[in-house]
Amino acid sequence: MKRLYPLLFISVLIYWGCEEPKEEDTEKPTVTITSPQNGSTVYEIVTITCMSSDNEGVEKVELWVDGVSTGVTDDTEPYSLEWNTLTYDNGSYGITVRSYDTSGNTTDSESITLVVDKTVELWGEYYSIENTTELDLSNSGLTGEIPPEIGNLTNLTHLYLDNNQLTGVIPESICDLNINWNSSSFFSITNNQLCPSYPSCIEDYIGEQDLSNCDGVVELWGEYYSIEYTDSLNLSGNQLTGSIPSEIGNLTNLTYLSLSSNQLSGSIPPEIGNLTNLTYLSLNNNELTGSIPSEIWNLTNLEYLRLSTNQLTGNIPSEIGNLTNLTFLMLSGNPLTGSIPSEIGNLTNLTRLYLDDNELTGSIPPEIGSLTNLTELYLFNNQLTDSIPPEIGNLTNLTELYLFNNQLTDSIPPEIGNLTNLISLYLGNNQLTGSIPPEIGNLINLTYLNLMYNELTGFIPSEIGNLTNLNYLKLSSNQLTGSIPPEIGNLTNLIWLRLDDNQLSGIIPDEICNQGDSSPGLSNNQLCPPYPSCIENNVGTQDTSDCD
Repeated sequence: MKRLYPLLFISVLIYWGCEEPKEEDTEKPTVTITSPQNGSTVYEIVTITCMSSDNEGVEKVELWVDGVSTGVTDDTEPYSLEWNTLTYDNGSYGITVRSYDTSGNTTDSESITLVVDKTVELWGEYYSIENTTELDLSNSGLTGEIPPEIGNLTNLTHLYLDNNQLTGVIPESICDLNINWNSSSFFSITNNQLCPSYPSCIEDYIGEQDLSNCDGVVELWGEYYSIEYTDSLNLSGNQLTGSIPSEIGNLTNLTYLSLSSNQLSGSIPPEIGNLTNLTYLSLNNNELTGSIPSEIWNLTNLEYLRLSTNQLTGNIPSEIGNLTNLTFLMLSGNPLTGSIPSEIGNLTNLTRLYLDDNELTGSIPPEIGSLTNLTELYLFNNQLTDSIPPEIGNLTNLTELYLFNNQLTDSIPPEIGNLTNLISLYLGNNQLTGSIPPEIGNLINLTYLNLMYNELTGFIPSEIGNLTNLNYLKLSSNQLTGSIPPEIGNLTNLIWLRLDDNQLSGIIPDEICNQGDSSPGLSNNQLCPPYPSCIENNVGTQDTSDCD
């Protein structure tokens, strides 16, 4: 048995040595041009794509023009070959692609014809794609549309088409030009009849256009606006007169509308309620009359609403509570009547609320305490009555609170001391009674405190000395009694102090000389001498009958 092993090994070697040789690969690859299409007109750098396959594998593909190799190859799928036509004359050329497999077999694709044309026809004239850098066709009587082929003049740096009769839509291809779109010095297209929408690259430079024959536009005060593409319209401060056209309601894509500071009259058209995408609406500083149309309260996307300084009448309806996205509401400077609706408490996103300079009556609704994002609350110059609701103390973000020139009664709620961010507090010219709450000393950021012309009684609280940032302190024309607290000397930033027309008594503390007003209003009180030297000549008339 041991003698058989060498024989078996030799047999294996013989078998391996007799393996048949591999057959030679004679199968040719396939190749097809996929783009551009046969007969296409081309210029500059043209990309030619193709598909190629082989049983053993494609080594590369090569571009041939009129039977001559260009030397341009690609060895990676998907195959693409770039033909630079700038080195060829205008004319027709036969294009083929040769494919090479890994065994050296080759196949040529079916030929396609491409036409090299390095010119562009515009209004019957031909211009070189390569060499045209400036084109001035202004005042040339041009009509019809701007051909999209104008975008092929990629070397253009200056283009002037103004003062013609061009119509239709401007092709987007115009943005392919090599023009500096940041300056109007290199482009002009004004005084034509071109219709929106305008390509983004030139929308700021289209100038005056006659849009009277354009579909999908709205005429407002002699100007035309695209219904589809106008989303922002700012005509403030343009001396517009007459009424607001009802057609404005057709611009349904508007998100921003400002007609402020004009001379517009008449009523606000109800069609404005069609602008349901509005987030910003400003009609202030006009001469608008009538009531606020109920349709406005359906604009639930509004974040900014300003109708101030007009002649709008009627009341503020409860439907105002629908505008829950509002952050800014200004209805000031109108003869609006009625009460402030409790639904105003629904506007929890409000940061600024201005209802001043109207003829509003009734009480301040306690629901106003729900507006915890408020920073400014202006209710002055109305006819509001009843007490200041204690819920106002919830408005801890307030920096300005203006309630003066109303008919508010009862005492100042101590909750007002919660408003520690207040800078200005105006409660003057009301019928407030009771004492000044000591909690007012918590308002350490106050620079302006006005409680004048009320019926306040009791002492000036010593806590007022905590308000070291005060510039103005006005407590005149009340019924305050007792002495001036020496803590008033802590108010070293005061430039205006008014305590006149009260019933203050006793000695004026020397600390009053620490504040900055050298002529404070102290007259018509019962203050006794001796007076501090800094103001001894400025104490005014005093009833000293009870002085020792």
